Amino acid sequence: MADDALPKNLRQKPQLHRDWIDPHALGIVRALQRKGHKTYLVGGCVRDLILGHEPKDFDIATSAFPNEVRRVIPHSYVIGKRFRLVLVKRDSEQYEVATFRRDLKEDESREELNIEGDNLFGTPEEDAQRRDFTINGLFYDPVEDRLIDYCEAGPDLEDRWIRMIGDPWARLKEDPIRILRAIRLAHKLDFSLVPELRQAIQETASDLSLTVLPRRREEFLKILRLKDPSLCFLELYDLGILQQISPQLHQLLSDSEKGERFLHSLSQIHSFPLDSQNPVELFGHLLYSVVRASLDPEASQQFHSKEILEHPELAPLMREQMGLFKHEQSLIAKALHMEPLLKKRADFEKRGERRKMALLTAEGFPLALGLAQKDYLLSPSDMHFWLQNYWSAQPQIEEKRELEKSQRRPRRPRRRKTKDKAPIEQ
Repeated sequence: MADDALPKNLRQKPQLHRDWIDPHALGIVRALQRKGHKTYLVGGCVRDLILGHEPKDFDIATSAFPNEVRRVIPHSYVIGKRFRLVLVKRDSEQYEVATFRRDLKEDESREELNIEGDNLFGTPEEDAQRRDFTINGLFYDPVEDRLIDYCEAGPDLEDRWIRMIGDPWARLKEDPIRILRAIRLAHKLDFSLVPELRQAIQETASDLSLTVLPRRREEFLKILRLKDPSLCFLELYDLGILQQISPQLHQLLSDSEKGERFLHSLSQIHSFPLDSQNPVELFGHLLYSVVRASLDPEASQQFHSKEILEHPELAPLMREQMGLFKHEQSLIAKALHMEPLLKKRADFEKRGERRKMALLTAEGFPLALGLAQKDYLLSPSDMHFWLQNYWSAQPQIEEKRELEKSQRRPRRPRRRKTKDKAPIEQ
């Protein structure tokens, strides 16, 4: 029997075939096509299936306008103002359906066309040309089993190149966050940057300092989710990018001994249990790697939370360069403070029940336990002891969470000014 004929669960690996398409996404495409709208799967899901990777999500592009999609697809909602799209809810999953876009022509203006934000609709080919990299500009029609390539992505996929659509200097100037996306994507897929793009990245790196911190934060989190983020950070250093967006990490990597310790520690980030969707755990392991590389290589010191939050190296890294929220900084500082306490099992066993619970129910305890595991700080017997005590304390932890939740003061609604205009009906 040919591999094509095998059901999905018997195939060796994912491939660009209808059997590997999420059934809800396929249903959305079919429903819109039946109403006469060109509708395709687009971007990363198409790329990943071609490369034999299972997609994380399935994005859909269509010729239907947002309100037309909403009328055709049940349980769908138009969201966004700058970039209007439709969110479709199916079970616990969500699917984004975007209308094909195009850029303004030279003889056009937004005022004349009465366009707000990025909502100028176009054709599939015009939409593909607006995307960032050739390998992200592919469309796939799962109904007709047809791949559509307007950007000549085929050779780049075969040769494993990351290539910008259009002039790389202009596209990076247009949105400097593409610098981080290009390097992250290269490491995620084990591809290389084409020389032209690599040169453009080096020459436009300073523009990254003009981007807003929340967008850089999201890219850092995605980098930390890579199988080995240390290689990506090393390339960011080599290309002069860290100097622009994280002077602390640039300085750390400039010291060969400290840099080697940092990269080794960071390369082990996924060697132990880790919730990669939890920013606190990802940033916590990054900060831990900085501490072990620069401040406490032997794990012999105990830092107080306040010391960490006010440290001249760690504070700007957390607040201004990584964009950690205050509660994330506080939780990580507590975890770094608690980690050495886990070596003192005998002291813990002498404590009264109340003091034991104070440690076990502390917010940073699970992260501290993960860091201790990474430090090989505890024997298997001691690790089992702490895990057993932590799971035994779950009822008290839940009770504490519920109490804290009930004690949070609800926000008072803003008073509406009498001179406010009435909302425009849509």
